[in-house]
Amino acid sequence: MSGAGNDFILFDKKINPDIELTTQNIAKMCERRTGIGADGVLLISDLKNFAFEMKYFNADGSTGSLCANGARCAIKYGSESGRISNNKILFLTNGVEYSGQLLDNGLVRFFLVRPQKMKQNFKIKAWNQLIPASFVDTGSPHIVIKFNDVLRNPADPNSYYNDLDTFPVYELGREIRYHKDFAPDGTNVNFIRIHDGDVDIRSYERGVENETLSCGTGTVAAALLVFVKENFNLPVNVHQKSGDVLMVDFKIEDQKVQELSLTGPAKIIFNGEITI
Repeated sequence: MSGAGNDFILFDKKINPDIELTTQNIAKMCERRTGIGADGVLLISDLKNFAFEMKYFNADGSTGSLCANGARCAIKYGSESGRISNNKILFLTNGVEYSGQLLDNGLVRFFLVRPQKMKQNFKIKAWNQLIPASFVDTGSPHIVIKFNDVLRNPADPNSYYNDLDTFPVYELGREIRYHKDFAPDGTNVNFIRIHDGDVDIRSYERGVENETLSCGTGTVAAALLVFVKENFNLPVNVHQKSGDVLMVDFKIEDQKVQELSLTGPAKIIFNGEITI
């Protein structure tokens, strides 16, 4: 399945009742040259009082984080597999109850819980310079950096990057992902460009250990920050590396974020079999 270019191998436990997913076979399946190839693995199973339970595994087999694009794919699959009787759906992941819905235009909306932590306007020492950054935990931890706050040459104070398309997302993202300030778990890293009331984003994801074509929780983190720091109007449209657009919307009530949602495409690419 693909959620705006963030791609996943999905297993349905109803079809595969005896499936055992290990770190090793997950990593093997997600390898793009010798396996199926994916950013992660989704395991869907039936659960009383919910449409389903979703377990998410990163491409390296690690677990624990929320995957918003994976959740949107799971909602889509929940509908395709007959688990959803109406457009609104309740499901469980990481022991937390979430909801989502299928929209009439074919897009999938996923409702997130309120962000757990936000820290604005600090500096990270990386790339031989001090880089302005902000942090949001949207179920997964995210550093958000305006790409044109980064110097090409730390010795030249006027050498800021001016093209997100050629920005060194992998190299700088990897350095910050493993930065001692975020040890031991590390962080995801998102680089954004603001233009014409929209946001462009490129993301380095931990667990995948590379740039992905889309990052759902990173998109939500970026949207929250541009709303707060740049006075953006809602909803916020965020353009992904894949070319797809994800829309982030929410309400502010009593100075708190409510009804936080991520909307965009999710589709089944192909069905197949693999021997484990």
